[in-house]
Amino acid sequence: MYCLSPILVAVPKGDWFCPHCSKDRQQVKVFPMVQRKLIDFFGIEKVEEEPTKEVRRRRHSGSLVIYKKSRKLLPYMPSKDPSQRLEQMASLASALMTSGIEFSNELTYLPGLAPRRANRAVLEKGGMQVIGKEDKATYELCKAMCIRGEHPPLMVTRDPRQGFVVEANNHIKDMTLIAEYTGDVDFMCNREDDEGDSIMGLLFPEDASQELVICPDKRGNIARFISGINNHTSDGRKKQNLRCIRFDIDGEVHALLVSIRDIAKGERLYYDYNAYQKEYPTEHFE
Repeated sequence: MYCLSPILVAVPKGDWFCPHCSKDRQQVKVFPMVQRKLIDFFGIEKVEEEPTKEVRRRRHSGSLVIYKKSRKLLPYMPSKDPSQRLEQMASLASALMTSGIEFSNELTYLPGLAPRRANRAVLEKGGMQVIGKEDKATYELCKAMCIRGEHPPLMVTRDPRQGFVVEANNHIKDMTLIAEYTGDVDFMCNREDDEGDSIMGLLFPEDASQELVICPDKRGNIARFISGINNHTSDGRKKQNLRCIRFDIDGEVHALLVSIRDIAKGERLYYDYNAYQKEYPTEHFE
């Protein structure tokens, strides 16, 4: 009942199945773990093995001033084993293909939806935090790694109750940039009756008619499959290990998913769907 928009208060009489749950019962289309096919699916441009460059942090020279330790974004560390990386990419490709979603690691602006010029960080009600120089370098490094086939160390698996979920396939450090939430950008007013369960708020201006959302129903990346917490219970809140942080990057708003603590290998990823607004019903989440 919670899958629908608006939410049903009771199950209809007779034989009835939620359209979303019925769709989830379909068999997973397993993507072949073939490097050439994965390269084509993800549009990888450079496949040679290159060492991941570490983003250098500037040190303060000798001074009596005590600097407050700031929390900077860390780039994700791709798995070193090439076969492990292929398995990770194949798991994501299988989830995307089964869901009918085209892989895209960028925000997309299509005719008939919100134009790119609508995504202006200066319109954010109350202001938008501008990404720092070092954090921007981390963001760009992660984008470059993905282009050359070095994806985050994550595995997409199938849960019999929740559908596709994402697990850490290696240890992930606190403050690691996991992924950018991507998809088609549209005005929220066009999506009020949308049945999609993964719409992400992007821009919240004074003028509500200009509010923007990210819709990953046709294009998206691994962020589409990360689970939400039940933020009405303490056990649900304890599961949260990611946070969605919106940044002003070159004048446009981007939503980044960042780890808020160390994440062990095999641990499922969770974030709070209601980080910016409290309207999404999470009481039915496990």
